[in-house]
Amino acid sequence: MTSGTANANGECLGWAARDPSGILSPYKFSRRAVGSDDVSLDIAYCGVCYADVVCSRNQFGHSNYPLVPGHEIVGIIKEVGSNVQCFKVGDFVGVGAYVNSCRECQYCDDGLEVHCSKGIVFTFDGIDVDGTFTKGGYSSYIVVHERYCFRIPESYPPELAAPLLCAGITVYTPMIRHNMNQPGKSFGVIGLGGLGHLAVKIGKAFGLKVTVFSTSISKKEEALTLLGADNFVVSSDEQQMKALCNSLDFILDTASGDISFDLYLSLLKTAGVLVLVGFASEVKFSPGSLNLGAKTISGSVSGGTKQTQEMLDFCASNKIYPNIEVIPIQYANEALERMIKKDVKYRFVIDIANSLK
Repeated sequence: MTSGTANANGECLGWAARDPSGILSPYKFSRRAVGSDDVSLDIAYCGVCYADVVCSRNQFGHSNYPLVPGHEIVGIIKEVGSNVQCFKVGDFVGVGAYVNSCRECQYCDDGLEVHCSKGIVFTFDGIDVDGTFTKGGYSSYIVVHERYCFRIPESYPPELAAPLLCAGITVYTPMIRHNMNQPGKSFGVIGLGGLGHLAVKIGKAFGLKVTVFSTSISKKEEALTLLGADNFVVSSDEQQMKALCNSLDFILDTASGDISFDLYLSLLKTAGVLVLVGFASEVKFSPGSLNLGAKTISGSVSGGTKQTQEMLDFCASNKIYPNIEVIPIQYANEALERMIKKDVKYRFVIDIANSLK
Protein backbone atom coordinates (compact mmCIF):
# COMPACT_ATOMS: atom_id res chain seq x y z
CA MET A 1 0.00 0.00 0.00
CA THR A 2 2.29 2.74 -1.23
CA SER A 3 2.23 5.28 -4.02
CA GLY A 4 6.00 5.57 -4.17
CA THR A 5 8.48 7.96 -2.62
CA ALA A 6 10.65 10.36 -4.59
CA ASN A 7 12.40 9.18 -7.67
CA ALA A 8 15.92 10.34 -8.39
CA ASN A 9 14.90 13.93 -9.17
CA GLY A 10 12.38 14.32 -6.33
CA GLU A 11 9.35 14.17 -8.61
CA CYS A 12 6.01 14.02 -6.82
CA LEU A 13 2.57 13.41 -8.29
CA GLY A 14 -0.35 15.37 -6.95
CA TRP A 15 -3.64 17.01 -7.77
CA ALA A 16 -3.63 20.80 -7.90
CA ALA A 17 -5.89 23.78 -8.49
CA ARG A 18 -4.49 26.11 -11.18
CA ASP A 19 -6.80 29.10 -10.62
CA PRO A 20 -9.65 30.35 -8.36
CA SER A 21 -12.12 27.96 -9.97
CA GLY A 22 -10.58 25.48 -7.53
CA ILE A 23 -10.86 22.63 -10.01
CA LEU A 24 -8.23 20.00 -9.26
CA SER A 25 -6.34 17.97 -11.85
CA PRO A 26 -3.14 15.89 -12.00
CA TYR A 27 0.07 17.83 -11.45
CA LYS A 28 3.73 16.85 -11.24
CA PHE A 29 6.18 18.83 -9.12
CA SER A 30 9.40 18.45 -7.14
CA ARG A 31 9.72 18.06 -3.38
CA ARG A 32 12.76 19.34 -1.53
CA ALA A 33 15.48 16.91 -0.51
CA VAL A 34 15.30 15.18 2.87
CA GLY A 35 17.29 17.20 5.41
CA SER A 36 19.05 15.88 8.50
CA ASP A 37 15.97 16.48 10.69
CA ASP A 38 13.37 15.47 8.12
CA VAL A 39 11.34 12.42 7.31
CA SER A 40 9.90 11.51 3.93
CA LEU A 41 6.61 9.65 3.97
CA ASP A 42 4.61 7.98 1.27
CA ILE A 43 1.09 9.29 1.73
CA ALA A 44 -1.53 6.60 2.27
CA TYR A 45 -4.57 8.74 3.13
CA CYS A 46 -5.52 12.40 3.21
CA GLY A 47 -8.65 13.84 4.78
CA VAL A 48 -10.68 16.51 3.00
CA CYS A 49 -11.12 19.69 5.05
CA TYR A 50 -13.16 22.80 4.26
CA ALA A 51 -9.84 24.69 4.21
CA ASP A 52 -9.15 22.80 0.97
CA VAL A 53 -12.18 24.55 -0.57
CA VAL A 54 -11.35 27.97 0.86
CA CYS A 55 -7.74 27.99 -0.30
CA SER A 56 -8.12 26.28 -3.66
CA ARG A 57 -10.79 28.85 -4.56
CA ASN A 58 -8.78 31.80 -3.23
CA GLN A 59 -11.50 32.87 -0.80
CA PHE A 60 -8.91 34.59 1.41
CA GLY A 61 -7.40 36.39 -1.58
CA HIS A 62 -3.80 35.21 -1.25
CA SER A 63 -3.67 31.68 -2.71
CA ASN A 64 -0.66 30.80 -4.84
CA TYR A 65 -1.14 28.50 -7.82
CA PRO A 66 -0.64 25.70 -8.64
CA LEU A 67 -2.04 24.81 -5.20
CA VAL A 68 -2.00 21.24 -3.87
CA PRO A 69 -4.38 21.09 -0.87
CA GLY A 70 -4.63 18.61 1.98
CA HIS A 71 -3.52 18.79 5.62
CA GLU A 72 -4.94 15.66 7.23
CA ILE A 73 -2.15 13.36 6.14
CA VAL A 74 -1.28 9.80 7.15
CA GLY A 75 1.55 7.90 5.57
CA ILE A 76 4.44 5.47 5.92
CA ILE A 77 7.97 6.73 6.49
CA LYS A 78 10.32 5.70 3.69
CA GLU A 79 13.37 7.82 4.52
CA VAL A 80 14.73 9.56 7.62
CA GLY A 81 17.41 12.20 8.02
CA SER A 82 20.63 11.55 9.92
CA ASN A 83 19.50 13.41 13.06
CA VAL A 84 15.99 11.95 13.29
CA GLN A 85 15.42 10.37 16.70
CA CYS A 86 11.69 9.79 17.05
CA PHE A 87 10.86 7.80 13.93
CA LYS A 88 12.16 5.03 11.72
CA VAL A 89 11.45 3.71 8.27
CA GLY A 90 8.14 1.85 8.20
CA ASP A 91 6.40 3.90 10.90
CA PHE A 92 2.87 5.16 10.30
CA VAL A 93 2.83 8.90 10.99
CA GLY A 94 0.49 11.83 10.58
CA VAL A 95 0.98 15.43 9.46
CA GLY A 96 -1.49 18.16 10.30
CA ALA A 97 -2.15 21.79 9.36
CA TYR A 98 1.40 23.09 9.72
CA VAL A 99 4.89 21.82 8.97
CA ASN A 100 7.20 24.39 10.54
CA SER A 101 7.52 27.18 13.11
CA CYS A 102 10.38 29.24 14.51
CA ARG A 103 11.13 26.70 17.29
CA GLU A 104 12.58 29.56 19.37
CA CYS A 105 9.69 31.59 20.80
CA GLN A 106 7.79 31.07 24.04
CA TYR A 107 4.93 29.27 22.31
CA CYS A 108 7.18 26.87 20.43
CA ASP A 109 9.09 26.19 23.66
CA ASP A 110 5.78 25.33 25.34
CA GLY A 111 4.69 22.95 22.57
CA LEU A 112 2.12 25.47 21.32
CA GLU A 113 3.70 25.87 17.90
CA VAL A 114 0.36 26.71 16.31
CA HIS A 115 0.68 30.11 18.04
CA CYS A 116 4.31 30.67 17.00
CA SER A 117 5.25 34.35 17.36
CA LYS A 118 6.75 34.40 13.88
CA GLY A 119 3.88 32.45 12.35
CA ILE A 120 3.54 28.82 11.40
CA VAL A 121 4.27 27.40 7.96
CA PHE A 122 1.06 25.87 6.67
CA THR A 123 1.18 22.40 5.16
CA PHE A 124 0.06 23.82 1.84
CA ASP A 125 0.42 27.29 0.37
CA GLY A 126 3.03 28.33 2.93
CA ILE A 127 6.71 29.15 2.42
CA ASP A 128 8.90 26.09 2.92
CA VAL A 129 12.50 26.12 4.20
CA ASP A 130 13.82 26.13 0.62
CA GLY A 131 11.73 29.17 -0.32
CA THR A 132 9.16 27.25 -2.37
CA PHE A 133 5.44 27.09 -1.63
CA THR A 134 4.44 24.08 0.45
CA LYS A 135 2.19 21.56 -1.22
CA GLY A 136 -0.20 19.36 0.71
CA GLY A 137 -1.45 15.83 1.01
CA TYR A 138 -3.29 15.40 -2.28
CA SER A 139 0.03 13.99 -3.44
CA SER A 140 2.17 10.88 -3.45
CA TYR A 141 4.66 11.84 -0.75
CA ILE A 142 5.79 14.68 1.49
CA VAL A 143 8.98 15.76 3.28
CA VAL A 144 8.50 17.15 6.80
CA HIS A 145 10.67 18.07 9.80
CA GLU A 146 10.20 15.29 12.37
CA ARG A 147 8.87 17.72 14.99
CA TYR A 148 5.67 18.18 12.99
CA CYS A 149 4.97 14.47 12.52
CA PHE A 150 2.87 12.40 14.88
CA ARG A 151 2.96 8.73 15.63
CA ILE A 152 -0.24 6.93 14.69
CA PRO A 153 -1.02 4.42 17.47
CA GLU A 154 -0.44 0.89 16.24
CA SER A 155 -4.01 -0.23 16.82
CA TYR A 156 -5.60 2.75 15.07
CA PRO A 157 -6.77 2.33 11.44
CA PRO A 158 -4.72 4.82 9.38
CA GLU A 159 -7.63 5.93 7.22
CA LEU A 160 -9.58 6.87 10.35
CA ALA A 161 -6.61 8.72 11.81
CA ALA A 162 -6.50 11.23 8.95
CA PRO A 163 -9.40 13.48 10.11
CA LEU A 164 -7.95 13.63 13.60
CA LEU A 165 -4.97 15.65 12.29
CA CYS A 166 -7.22 18.70 11.79
CA ALA A 167 -10.83 18.13 12.82
CA GLY A 168 -9.90 16.06 15.88
CA ILE A 169 -7.25 18.37 17.30
CA THR A 170 -9.36 21.46 16.53
CA VAL A 171 -12.10 20.33 18.92
CA TYR A 172 -9.83 18.58 21.44
CA THR A 173 -7.61 21.61 22.10
CA PRO A 174 -10.28 24.00 23.46
CA MET A 175 -11.92 21.19 25.39
CA ILE A 176 -8.70 20.61 27.32
CA ARG A 177 -7.88 24.30 27.66
CA HIS A 178 -11.28 25.11 29.16
CA ASN A 179 -11.54 21.98 31.32
CA MET A 180 -14.29 20.40 29.27
CA ASN A 181 -13.10 17.00 30.42
CA GLN A 182 -14.91 16.87 33.75
CA PRO A 183 -17.28 13.89 33.96
CA GLY A 184 -20.86 14.84 34.67
CA LYS A 185 -20.62 18.37 33.26
CA SER A 186 -23.02 19.48 30.53
CA PHE A 187 -21.63 20.18 27.07
CA GLY A 188 -23.33 21.68 24.02
CA VAL A 189 -22.10 21.17 20.46
CA ILE A 190 -23.29 23.53 17.72
CA GLY A 191 -23.16 21.86 14.31
CA LEU A 192 -22.84 18.20 13.41
CA GLY A 193 -20.29 18.12 10.63
CA GLY A 194 -16.70 16.89 10.48
CA LEU A 195 -15.73 18.78 13.64
CA GLY A 196 -19.02 18.51 15.49
CA HIS A 197 -19.38 14.75 15.29
CA LEU A 198 -15.87 14.34 16.77
CA ALA A 199 -16.69 16.85 19.52
CA VAL A 200 -19.67 14.68 20.46
CA LYS A 201 -17.58 11.51 20.57
CA ILE A 202 -14.74 13.09 22.54
CA GLY A 203 -17.22 14.72 24.91
CA LYS A 204 -18.84 11.37 25.63
CA ALA A 205 -15.40 9.82 26.22
CA PHE A 206 -14.76 12.57 28.79
CA GLY A 207 -17.99 11.60 30.56
CA LEU A 208 -19.91 14.75 29.64
CA LYS A 209 -23.65 15.06 29.12
CA VAL A 210 -23.77 16.11 25.46
CA THR A 211 -26.45 18.20 23.76
CA VAL A 212 -26.31 18.70 19.99
CA PHE A 213 -27.69 21.89 18.42
CA SER A 214 -28.59 21.72 14.74
CA THR A 215 -30.78 23.62 12.32
CA SER A 216 -31.96 20.32 10.84
CA ILE A 217 -34.34 17.91 12.60
CA SER A 218 -33.14 15.25 10.15
CA LYS A 219 -29.93 14.93 12.17
CA LYS A 220 -31.69 14.00 15.40
CA GLU A 221 -31.57 10.24 14.95
CA GLU A 222 -27.91 10.15 13.98
CA ALA A 223 -26.95 12.48 16.82
CA LEU A 224 -28.69 10.39 19.45
CA THR A 225 -28.31 6.87 18.05
CA LEU A 226 -25.22 6.88 15.85
CA LEU A 227 -23.07 9.31 17.83
CA GLY A 228 -24.46 8.76 21.33
CA ALA A 229 -25.46 12.31 22.24
CA ASP A 230 -27.75 12.67 25.25
CA ASN A 231 -29.97 15.40 23.86
CA PHE A 232 -30.81 17.01 20.52
CA VAL A 233 -32.19 20.50 20.03
CA VAL A 234 -33.42 22.19 16.86
CA SER A 235 -31.77 25.56 17.26
CA SER A 236 -34.55 27.40 15.43
CA ASP A 237 -37.14 26.12 17.92
CA GLU A 238 -37.49 28.94 20.45
CA GLN A 239 -39.24 26.80 23.06
CA GLN A 240 -36.59 24.07 22.95
CA MET A 241 -33.84 26.66 23.28
CA LYS A 242 -35.44 28.53 26.18
CA ALA A 243 -35.96 25.26 28.02
CA LEU A 244 -32.16 24.96 28.32
CA CYS A 245 -31.62 28.39 29.88
CA ASN A 246 -28.73 28.35 32.42
CA SER A 247 -28.21 24.60 32.00
CA LEU A 248 -24.89 24.11 30.17
CA ASP A 249 -21.35 24.33 31.50
CA PHE A 250 -19.74 24.55 28.06
CA ILE A 251 -20.71 25.13 24.44
CA LEU A 252 -18.44 24.45 21.46
CA ASP A 253 -19.47 26.17 18.23
CA THR A 254 -18.13 24.09 15.34
CA ALA A 255 -20.29 25.77 12.70
CA SER A 256 -19.17 28.65 10.50
CA GLY A 257 -22.59 30.25 10.13
CA ASP A 258 -23.81 33.22 12.15
CA ILE A 259 -25.64 32.38 15.37
CA SER A 260 -27.50 34.34 18.04
CA PHE A 261 -24.68 34.75 20.55
CA ASP A 262 -26.96 36.29 23.17
CA LEU A 263 -29.28 33.30 22.94
CA TYR A 264 -26.49 30.73 23.29
CA LEU A 265 -24.87 32.67 26.13
CA SER A 266 -28.20 32.52 27.95
CA LEU A 267 -27.96 28.72 27.90
CA LEU A 268 -24.73 28.76 29.92
CA LYS A 269 -24.57 28.42 33.66
CA THR A 270 -22.70 30.98 35.74
CA ALA A 271 -19.03 31.02 34.62
CA GLY A 272 -19.91 28.98 31.55
CA VAL A 273 -17.74 29.06 28.43
CA LEU A 274 -18.66 29.38 24.74
CA VAL A 275 -15.77 28.53 22.41
CA LEU A 276 -15.69 29.28 18.68
CA VAL A 277 -13.72 27.04 16.34
CA GLY A 278 -15.70 28.00 13.26
CA PHE A 279 -15.45 31.37 11.51
CA ALA A 280 -18.74 33.28 11.65
CA SER A 281 -18.91 36.45 9.57
CA GLU A 282 -19.80 38.49 12.66
CA VAL A 283 -19.67 38.07 16.43
CA LYS A 284 -22.24 40.33 18.05
CA PHE A 285 -23.69 40.18 21.56
CA SER A 286 -24.81 42.37 24.41
CA PRO A 287 -22.15 42.93 27.11
CA GLY A 288 -24.77 41.99 29.67
CA SER A 289 -24.85 38.47 28.22
CA LEU A 290 -21.28 38.08 29.48
CA ASN A 291 -21.28 40.26 32.56
CA LEU A 292 -24.38 38.77 34.14
CA GLY A 293 -23.20 35.30 35.02
CA ALA A 294 -19.48 35.94 34.50
CA LYS A 295 -19.55 34.04 31.23
CA THR A 296 -16.79 33.75 28.64
CA ILE A 297 -16.50 33.69 24.85
CA SER A 298 -13.24 32.30 23.55
CA GLY A 299 -11.71 31.33 20.21
CA SER A 300 -9.48 28.45 19.20
CA VAL A 301 -7.83 26.97 16.13
CA SER A 302 -5.71 23.83 15.89
CA GLY A 303 -3.30 22.61 18.57
CA GLY A 304 0.39 22.27 19.38
CA THR A 305 2.51 19.22 18.72
CA LYS A 306 2.37 17.81 22.25
CA GLN A 307 -1.39 18.05 22.43
CA THR A 308 -1.84 16.58 18.95
CA GLN A 309 0.02 13.43 19.95
CA GLU A 310 -1.94 13.34 23.21
CA MET A 311 -5.20 13.58 21.26
CA LEU A 312 -4.22 10.74 18.92
CA ASP A 313 -3.33 8.52 21.87
CA PHE A 314 -6.56 9.47 23.67
CA CYS A 315 -8.70 8.60 20.64
CA ALA A 316 -6.91 5.28 20.25
CA SER A 317 -7.26 4.30 23.92
CA ASN A 318 -10.94 5.30 23.98
CA LYS A 319 -11.76 3.82 20.55
CA ILE A 320 -12.95 7.16 19.18
CA TYR A 321 -13.26 6.79 15.42
CA PRO A 322 -14.38 9.45 12.91
CA ASN A 323 -17.20 8.51 10.56
CA ILE A 324 -15.71 8.70 7.08
CA GLU A 325 -16.35 8.09 3.40
CA VAL A 326 -13.25 6.82 1.62
CA ILE A 327 -12.88 8.10 -1.93
CA PRO A 328 -10.34 7.92 -4.78
CA ILE A 329 -8.41 11.05 -5.74
CA GLN A 330 -10.36 11.14 -9.01
CA TYR A 331 -13.48 11.97 -6.96
CA ALA A 332 -11.86 14.96 -5.21
CA ASN A 333 -13.71 17.69 -7.14
CA GLU A 334 -17.08 16.06 -6.50
CA ALA A 335 -16.17 15.63 -2.83
CA LEU A 336 -15.38 19.32 -2.46
CA GLU A 337 -18.74 20.23 -4.03
CA ARG A 338 -20.54 17.82 -1.73
CA MET A 339 -18.72 19.27 1.26
CA ILE A 340 -19.97 22.74 0.34
CA LYS A 341 -23.50 21.31 0.26
CA LYS A 342 -22.88 19.53 3.60
CA ASP A 343 -23.52 16.24 1.87
CA VAL A 344 -21.04 14.08 3.79
CA LYS A 345 -21.21 12.05 7.00
CA TYR A 346 -18.87 13.22 8.24
CA ARG A 347 -15.46 13.41 6.59
CA PHE A 348 -14.13 12.45 3.19
CA VAL A 349 -10.78 10.63 3.22
CA ILE A 350 -8.85 10.19 -0.02
CA ASP A 351 -7.23 6.81 -0.56
CA ILE A 352 -4.05 8.28 -2.01
CA ALA A 353 -2.02 5.08 -2.06
CA ASN A 354 -4.47 3.08 -4.14
CA SER A 355 -5.82 5.76 -6.47
CA LEU A 356 -3.08 8.31 -7.20
CA LYS A 357 -1.16 6.80 -10.12
